[in-house]
Formats: sequence, C-alpha cells, structure tokens
Amino acid sequence: MFTAETVPAGLLRDHSTKAGVWGLIHVTSGVLLYRILETGAEHRLTPETPPGVVKPEQLHSVEAVDSVTFYVEFWR
Repeated sequence: MFTAETVPAGLLRDHSTKAGVWGLIHVTSGVLLYRILETGAEHRLTPETPPGVVKPEQLHSVEAVDSVTFYVEFWR
C-alpha cells in the first residue's frame, strides 16, 4: 500500500512493466492520476472507478493527488 508520502519515485516518472506483465492500479482512498504516454490518456482513479490497467511494456506514470492510498497488482 502506497500513500502520497511513500510512493516510490520511480512510479512518479515514466516507466513500464516487463514483457508479459500486466498491472492493475487500485485506489483505496483519495485520487491518483494515471497517465499513459503512448496515447496521451490521463485517468483520474478513485475508489469508485475501475482499476487502472497497465499493459505490458506500456510507458506510464502516476501522480498522487491529496492524501491518496493505492496499491498495484501484477499479473503475468
């Protein structure tokens, strides 16, 4: 579980998952901005929205808004 204070710096920069690895970003409180670089899409994730889907090798970043808590679930 990450918060605005504990989110690793690497998640705030452009990064990607490895080949064959998918991610699901679950927000449990607050708001997290999820950006997908390839498409320019920006998603505002909250506890009420579906998880953010990270495709394998897709460049993306997140930005914590206010006091967010979230976690990332990885699938292979």
